[in-house]
Amino acid sequence: HVQLVESGGGLAHPGDSLRLSCVASGFPFEKYYMSWYRQAPGQHLQWLASIYADGSRTYYADSVKGRFTISRDNAKNTVYLQMNSLKSEDTALYYCTARGDSYGYWGQGTQVTV
Repeated sequence: HVQLVESGGGLAHPGDSLRLSCVASGFPFEKYYMSWYRQAPGQHLQWLASIYADGSRTYYADSVKGRFTISRDNAKNTVYLQMNSLKSEDTALYYCTARGDSYGYWGQGTQVTV
């Protein structure tokens, strides 16, 4: 049974930091490219950051570069999104995703309100 479970969201003030976590199960996490997305009310889904399966490379959207950091711990089947200097426009539902050679998965999301 494949699961991606996000946590760490909540209410923050401008300038605060939050760290989101996404715990994976049911698939070989260490072989999957992981990403974070978000969707604010009334807006399109926005890609934020991605990380290679081995953690060797990361990519960021311009809107979060320098403020957000994606990382992973393959021993814990977990991907993280460290969010610093939060702004009101960061308010959204945040999702983690997994992409393999043949399959992709999405979590249910965690709400961040700034």
